[in-house]
Amino acid sequence: MVLTAIPVGFVAGLFGIGGGLITVPFLYYIFGQLGIDQQYIMHLAVGTSFAIIIPTSTVSVLTHHKFNAVDFNIVKNYGIFVITGVVIGTIFAATLKTKSLVLFFSIVILFLGIYLLLIKEREQNIVSEMKLYLKVILGVIVGFISAIMGIGGAVMNVPIFKYFGYSINKSIGSAAAIGFLIALFGAIGFLFSGSYLKTNLPLSIGFLNIPAFLIFIPITTFMARLGARTVHKIDKKKISKIFGLFLLMVAAKFLLEYMKL
Repeated sequence: MVLTAIPVGFVAGLFGIGGGLITVPFLYYIFGQLGIDQQYIMHLAVGTSFAIIIPTSTVSVLTHHKFNAVDFNIVKNYGIFVITGVVIGTIFAATLKTKSLVLFFSIVILFLGIYLLLIKEREQNIVSEMKLYLKVILGVIVGFISAIMGIGGAVMNVPIFKYFGYSINKSIGSAAAIGFLIALFGAIGFLFSGSYLKTNLPLSIGFLNIPAFLIFIPITTFMARLGARTVHKIDKKKISKIFGLFLLMVAAKFLLEYMKL
């Protein structure tokens, strides 16, 4: 858990993500080795991931805010629809089959990665207003998928914000802020759903594992601060390309997982 927490925190701050894409697979493996009920291992990994993302994303957002890289208007106006998607996603999390979702998600991540590798950074970022219907559709979809996967949603929100003219730095900072909202409501949802199902998992409250949370938090929050500071020292074009490569690696990982299911 300690070794996993170091890259999770740094990547979270660097790309504005909560680190769930790394945390969930590792926690799934760790909980499996500990002999926890197979029926609830994925739920526990996702719920615990959300709990870990809350303080990690808080540190990331505060650091990005110092560099004026968080647009709180888009966070407020778009975030409410993301939260709606998270609530719906947590309700269905216990009943949906994961295989088709993993395939869908890996394909989406693949296209997003290719998009970031091919897109050219604008000389001047002219922000275009996101229409209300797009906020509703995109927000609910991002929130729903994030809730099922235990992630902060930045892998989808960063490209969305870039498409509407935000710089990569402001896209990452704003995505981190929305990631906090996703994690907060996601953690609450999995806490209550686990308690409602009376899972009685060892050293856990609902679907939140306490030891994993306590081990990850001090490390991920420290590393997230380093990652968030680093991103503002790197050339903007390089950030887009690095993020694109990161998404392609995540897509490859998910495709391998799909073939194993």
